This record gives sequence, structure tokens and C-alpha cells, in this order.
Amino acid sequence: MTESLFTLPAVPGIPVNGESATYPIGRIFCVGRNYAAHAAEMGHEVDREAPFYFTKSASNAVLSGASVPYPPGTEDYHHEMELAVAIGREVFRADAQDAWKAVYAYGCALDMTRRDLQIRERNKQRPWDLGKDVENAAVFAPLTRAEAWSPDDDKRIHLEVNGMSRQDATLAELIWKIDEIIRHLSGFYHLRPGDLILTGTPAGVGPVVAGDVITGGVDGLDPIELTLTGAE
Repeated sequence: MTESLFTLPAVPGIPVNGESATYPIGRIFCVGRNYAAHAAEMGHEVDREAPFYFTKSASNAVLSGASVPYPPGTEDYHHEMELAVAIGREVFRADAQDAWKAVYAYGCALDMTRRDLQIRERNKQRPWDLGKDVENAAVFAPLTRAEAWSPDDDKRIHLEVNGMSRQDATLAELIWKIDEIIRHLSGFYHLRPGDLILTGTPAGVGPVVAGDVITGGVDGLDPIELTLTGAE
């Protein structure tokens, strides 16, 4: 076996309720503008022809309960509460039945965003990487196996900053449902175990600052928490 020149930082595994082993993080796909009210607050109409995506690096993932520094290069760092879907089997060009069978677990997640950089690059028709693929900006709570939880429309998704409500909606507001997302995304990628899909955020996104404590949840899933410390 060829020896590596150097060792990469370890990517955290996500705890799974009832399991001693953790879920390894592979690829992180994020669905953009998947709640109509959020699209409106960002100044956009919903594209109902097909979902669209951006990605985050696994190396930028952290677990719920972490304390992380306010990131450099931004003066407008935003919270986004999301439902995460963890893939548990390989699937390509899935039909509806295959899509549901591919789901291993669900969990709460945060898609933290340098909003000023995202908007700046978007206005120049450039990629969003500086705004979205930020160190410590993909946050995951422990997962719950799919057989133990269901993404019913009446499930509440919410987020608070320092105990004050910022986001509050239900999964009924998802424009593209979970099976539709998997069916569409698997037409472009061979989805496999370790892939995570963040399904979008409801309205109410907004800025956070150093010292803030972000909490959130989806009914029936482990809640999520992130503390922002001072800038490095």
C-alpha cells in the first residue's frame, strides 16, 4: 500500500440512535429554495420545474453541541435550519419505491451561510462556494433510523437564537418532497451510503453573531445546538 504524504483531518461520524457505530459522512448535497416563503424572503420565485442543489464538504461538518468560531470574511453570517436525509443504500435513477428504500435515517441539521458572500457571488453569476461551503458550517444532530420516524407533513421544524424564535414551519411546506428529491438527484449521481441531503430551510433565516447559541429541531428527532465563539 502506498503511504500518504500527510494525514487529513478526521471527518466526524454522526451518532445514530440505538447504534454503537456512527454514520460516516461522504457527500453533502443541499437543496436550494425548497420552502416558498424562504425563496420569497430572499427575493426569488420558486422554480417548480426541478429542484437545484449546492454542496458542502464533509471536512466542514461538525456535530451538534459544538462551539465554533465566527467565520472570517463575513459580516452577515446566517442560520438555516434543515431536515437531513441520510442515504443507506446505493441508488441510481430511482423510482418512488427505490427512493424511500434508499433512506437510512433522518436528522436535524444546520446549513450555516456567509450570506453577504453568497449574495455577492450570486449577483455576479459566480458559484456560491465562499458563502456556503464554510468551515464548521454543516452541523448534524444524531440520526434516527427511517423505520422509527416518518417525515409527515404536520411535523414542526423550528430554530431559536438565544432562546428567541427565528424559524417556525412544518414539513408540509417543503416544495420538493423527500422521494422527489432522491428521484431527481439520483438521475445525476449514483447515490450511496454516506451521502446526506439537506432538504432546505423555511422562512426566517437571519444573522447571528459571536456569543450566540443556536438551537433547533424537528418534531420527533434529536434537537441541534451550535455555539458561536469569537472570531479567530
